[in-house]
Amino acid sequence: MSKIQEFNALHESNEVLLLGNAWDLLSALSLEKAGFKAIGTTSWGVAKSLGYSDGEMIEFAIQQNVVKMIVDHVKIPVTADIESGYGEDDQTIVDNVIKLADLGASGINIEDSHKNLVGLKPLDQQCHLLSKIRTALEKNGYQGFYINARTDTYLQNQDPLNETIYRAKAYVESGASGIFVPGLKEDDEIRVIISQTNAPLNIMSLPGLTNCNKLKELGVKRLSVGGALYRKVNNLLDNCAAQIYESQDTSILFN
Repeated sequence: MSKIQEFNALHESNEVLLLGNAWDLLSALSLEKAGFKAIGTTSWGVAKSLGYSDGEMIEFAIQQNVVKMIVDHVKIPVTADIESGYGEDDQTIVDNVIKLADLGASGINIEDSHKNLVGLKPLDQQCHLLSKIRTALEKNGYQGFYINARTDTYLQNQDPLNETIYRAKAYVESGASGIFVPGLKEDDEIRVIISQTNAPLNIMSLPGLTNCNKLKELGVKRLSVGGALYRKVNNLLDNCAAQIYESQDTSILFN
């Protein structure tokens, strides 16, 4: 079974796919060692770890190199967060996706937010892009490559429930493998979206939205850690460094 097939199968399981999000090779290896079945990169974590803000502020080549480093050293499927695609035109974005597939990635997250404007991309534009990505992947032999179409309806204060359902249906028809809705957290709305969408639903972990067993009962197929693990690790590092300096004592490193 190829990594792409393996990754797809994880979304067809009766269990929720708990996706650990890595920002470098060390974090990816830790997630694999812990038992995670697949890894996603976090664009936010990658950018922050290198001193940049999120929002495609770094070159795509940097994200690409992080993905390559991880793919080359772990045995589990890897999906890449490419934000809105790191391109000003569709062809550049399509080319970026093919580059990641060529590296051995099993999937991508691609979102429908504008990078330099407020709001979401027009639906027809995003659908056209998804269709072009799917066509290019199949032309290059990457059947089943997982396109996780992220919609930021709940982050952009749209009419979130109805707009999510509307966009989710259109994205699936345009070639998306799954739908990712960060910010979605209400049980009733999760159920409605699942009932109206013919594709696995991915949500992002939030305070109060953490338990895979509960999400399994709702019908969620994938829970992403997002940038939360990076923030947790970074806070621990900050606190440890501050304690060492303030106490002028390194004993905390050996407790």
